[in-house]
Amino acid sequence: MLKILALLTLLASTAVHAQTPLQTDLPLKYLEQANADSNHQPLVIFLHGYGSNEQDLFGIKDDLPASYTYLSVRAPMVMQEGSYQWFRKKGEGAYNGETDDLTSSGQLLLDFVVQATKKYHTEPEKVYLVGFSQGAIMSYEVGLRHPEALGGIAALSGRILPVLKAELKPDEKRQSLAIFIGHGEQDKRLPYSDGTEANSLLQSVSLEPEFHGYPGVGHNISADEIQDLSAWLQRLNP
Repeated sequence: MLKILALLTLLASTAVHAQTPLQTDLPLKYLEQANADSNHQPLVIFLHGYGSNEQDLFGIKDDLPASYTYLSVRAPMVMQEGSYQWFRKKGEGAYNGETDDLTSSGQLLLDFVVQATKKYHTEPEKVYLVGFSQGAIMSYEVGLRHPEALGGIAALSGRILPVLKAELKPDEKRQSLAIFIGHGEQDKRLPYSDGTEANSLLQSVSLEPEFHGYPGVGHNISADEIQDLSAWLQRLNP
């Protein structure tokens, strides 16, 4: 009986992966869920965290608006089989963002966003980056530096790196950028203060983030956060 159950589980897993093959036609590899007609539909792009892969956030789509297009991207730097990162931290202490990795990954991600916007026949103002941890850092990097390419960013358990903080000034180009910040209050990897500081910094440059703190939640995404994220996306596209 156990062998039969194991076989059924394997077959079910294989079927799921068969339904969502890895796409390789854009600058970064990705998984896709798109309706037959993606014209003018919102496009949500998931960015996983350090050491994970494109499968990690893809399941969130099931609790977000059904008509949207969803892509889940694999970070470009291989750590080991099935494990990827957006950039490497060098030296001791907190990472400040001063590496070539961050620049090259940011450019790849920007190129991906621009080409995906064209492929799925939508408009930049309907494109949203949703990143967790290191993926949230990348959402800030690309969204705040290139607001013309996006409609909004959702940073889940992330932070704004010092190199970006130093460059942020009030800019009319960013005024239409929608921003969602979610952070667990018990996060030990990227502390809750990273989220509150990002919120304060963005407010200081005339942006209006929607901030959510989650009591009792660590370095992960809670069901309440997914619900809030879904509501945010729907408000942006009534």
